[in-house]
Amino acid sequence: MDITITLIDREDTEHQLLAPTDMAMNLMEVCKAHELPVEGTCGGMALCASCQCYVESEHPLPEMSEDEEAMLAEAFHVKDNSRLACQIPIRPELEGLRVVLAPEE
Repeated sequence: MDITITLIDREDTEHQLLAPTDMAMNLMEVCKAHELPVEGTCGGMALCASCQCYVESEHPLPEMSEDEEAMLAEAFHVKDNSRLACQIPIRPELEGLRVVLAPEE
């Protein structure tokens, strides 16, 4: 089953992304699959903040890991709703998720 995620890129362009819920993908991988400008330099290990995004919808997200918290503590442009896209697994309950890519560092 695919869900739809709305992503606003750094040029303020809105993209509707179809994301499969049955492939164990995370939001960073979905962005890369849609050729959006998400680096994901560390390969999704929460070791860089190049996939930082702002979650604008009220969806239930997994608890932030210590690694993700530590990475965001050192990142630029961090807001209360900042998350690392690599730490958001694609699940059916994220249908309609709305995120904005954080500015590049």
